[in-house]
Amino acid sequence: MLVAFSVAPSGTGREDGSVADAVAAAVQVVRDSGLPNRTDAMFTTIEGDWESCLDVVRRATEAVAPYGSRVSLVLKADIRAGHDGELDGKVERLERALDALRSQE
Repeated sequence: MLVAFSVAPSGTGREDGSVADAVAAAVQVVRDSGLPNRTDAMFTTIEGDWESCLDVVRRATEAVAPYGSRVSLVLKADIRAGHDGELDGKVERLERALDALRSQE
């Protein structure tokens, strides 16, 4: 399964509103997990089984908790039994489809 999630504190008391330190703590949990992962400007995506993915999300959320008075978590999952390597595979298939469209022009 793929799990894309975003976790951030609110009520940080910071004047600049930055949550970079808290997000870094969460991403460190993800990277230390050993699961395939990718972080972009909005989400971190991990790949693994239910237990492993949800454990990482829980621990990343717990890592953010000390940075504010509450934590916001957004989570989306793509559950496709029997498929591994989809973190890259989905993007590769998209790029091939885009190449096919460009060649039709």
